[in-house]
Amino acid sequence: MNPEKEKWILLIVLTLIWGSSFILIKKGLEHFDPYQVGALRVLIAGVLLSPLAIIHRKKFPRKRIKWLVLAAFSGNFIPMFLFPIAETQISSSVAGIINSMMPIFVIIVGGLFWKSATTGRQILGVSISFSGACLLMLGSQGETGIKFFPILLLLIATFLYAISMTTVKAKLNDISSQVLSGFVFFYVLFLPSLLALISTGFFGEFKGTSSEFLGLGYVSLLSIFGTGLAMLLNYRLLKISSPLFASTVTLLMPIVAVLWGVLDGERLTAIQFTGGLIIIGGLIFLRSKAIKH
Repeated sequence: MNPEKEKWILLIVLTLIWGSSFILIKKGLEHFDPYQVGALRVLIAGVLLSPLAIIHRKKFPRKRIKWLVLAAFSGNFIPMFLFPIAETQISSSVAGIINSMMPIFVIIVGGLFWKSATTGRQILGVSISFSGACLLMLGSQGETGIKFFPILLLLIATFLYAISMTTVKAKLNDISSQVLSGFVFFYVLFLPSLLALISTGFFGEFKGTSSEFLGLGYVSLLSIFGTGLAMLLNYRLLKISSPLFASTVTLLMPIVAVLWGVLDGERLTAIQFTGGLIIIGGLIFLRSKAIKH
């Protein structure tokens, strides 16, 4: 397939998959705690991708293991816990909008660690989007005041995603998406996720009730599509485009996330809606001349 056509198809598919992940996290949290949701998500993905890891076990260059570990933990382990923790206090719609700030962090990380050039237009776009984020924080206040902590967790998670994405492009780009996905989830993250799940008391608490199996169903969907399949596609997208283009998926995800949130009974306030529009507006301005890759 023509790479230009392929990257747009991948972008749309990832938008639909990842845009739906926030509501699946919320559904999983109705049955398990945030740490169990995060650990199960990674663990199931590890099991799912283990055949790829075993088949391609000799194809990963050992001298780049450190970059693999960095990309794995920053992009596929720590954020898997931060998002569920945050979503116990804010809606999946808001989580989707915050996640749309990833291109900002791709620019920042690229400039700090990989010496990527930053234009004045990009800086202005970043400024616009950050003003929207501040407004979104104000709109997320409850009876006890502004919910700063969950939004901070989401910002950290999004920043870590940017670290992972730029690391993969800079140091692991010549490795196939199948090899990369298999090694990340099976060889690097399987044991940490299993230990994390054990530490939550999951195996002692699990009684096999219909509610628990329903929760496992939601988390399994999240893991199979939102983690395993999505990362395979994302690594392929990174291979044929740039980190900035690949991060554009987060501009489109809030549309899907908000739609699912509304269908599930969530409500966005006027301030949140305005903040979200400013974030997305700034990012569209940021990306308008940078989408040629």
